[in-house]
Amino acid sequence: MGRFIAKRLGLSLITLILVSVIVFGVSQVLPGDVGRTILGPYATNGQVAQLDHSLGLDRPPVIRYLDYMWGFVRGDWGQSYLLQQSVRGLVLSHLGDSLIIGGFALLLIVPISIGLGVLAALRRDRFADRLISVTGLSLIALPEFVAGTVVLVIFSVSLHWFPVSSAVPRANLVDVFRQLLLPSIPLMFVLFGYVSRMARAGTIAVLDANYVRTAVLKGLPPRRVVVRHVLRNSLLPSITVVSAQVGYLVGGLVVVEKLFNYPGIGQLIYISAIGHDLPVLEAAVLMIAVLYTIANLGADLLYGVLNPRIRLAVE
Repeated sequence: MGRFIAKRLGLSLITLILVSVIVFGVSQVLPGDVGRTILGPYATNGQVAQLDHSLGLDRPPVIRYLDYMWGFVRGDWGQSYLLQQSVRGLVLSHLGDSLIIGGFALLLIVPISIGLGVLAALRRDRFADRLISVTGLSLIALPEFVAGTVVLVIFSVSLHWFPVSSAVPRANLVDVFRQLLLPSIPLMFVLFGYVSRMARAGTIAVLDANYVRTAVLKGLPPRRVVVRHVLRNSLLPSITVVSAQVGYLVGGLVVVEKLFNYPGIGQLIYISAIGHDLPVLEAAVLMIAVLYTIANLGADLLYGVLNPRIRLAVE
C-alpha cells in the first residue's frame, strides 16, 4: 500500500506542475495589456510601461513563472491588480463559497443517482431501466445555461419561490435551500446522468459475476445478495466518477455562478479574465487543479482500499 500511495502522490505532483506551466502560459497570451487595463484608455504609453515595469511584467517569462510558483508554495500569492486585495484571501474565500454550493449539489444528487442507477440495473431492459437511462442521457445533453435559465424563469421570475440572485447562506436550513437549491439544479442534472449510468453499469457487471450467481443459488434473500455482495463492488466505478465531478463542480461553475450572480470561484475567474487580473486568475485556476488532483488521489486510494487487485496491478 505504501508503494501504491507513493506512486499516486508522484503522479499528482507531476500533474500539478504541468497544470501550473499551462495556466501560466495561457495567462500570458490573453489579449490586452495589464497596465492599460488598470490605468484605463486615457493613460499614456509611458505610464503604462512604467506600471508594467513596477509589476515585473517586463521580466523574462521563465523568471516570472519561477517567482510565481515559489511564492505560491510559500503562500505569498501577491496582490490583486484590480481589487488591491490579498490574492490568497480572495481566492480561498471564493473557493469556499463554491465548495458550499458544490457540496450541496453532491449531497442531494449522489444518493439519488446511485439509488436509481442500481434500480435500473435490477430492472434491466424493463420500463424503469429505460426511463432512468433516457432521462440521464437527456440531462447530460442539456447545457447548464439552458437548464439554469429555465429554472430561473419558472421558479424565480414567474412563481417567486426563490430569489433571482443567490448568495452564500448565513442563516437557517430554510435559507440554505432558498439560496442554493436553484443554482444547484443545473449541476445536479449533469451529475445525475453520469453517476446513475456508472452505477447501473457497475451493478450489471457484478450481477453477472459467478459469486453473485452462487449466492443466489444458495438461496440467500435478494436484498441480502444486493446489500452484501453486489453494492460494495458495483459502486467502485461510481467513486471515480463522483471524484472526477468534484473538479467540474468547482471549476465548471462559471456559467451557473454568473447566471445566478453567486460569489464563487467561477465568478471570480470570469471577472479576473475580463479584467486581466493575472495573479488572481492564475491562483484561482491552480487551486481548482489542486482540488481536482486531491479528489482524484482520494478516489484512487479509496479504490485501492476497497479493491486490493488494483494495488497489486499498480505494484
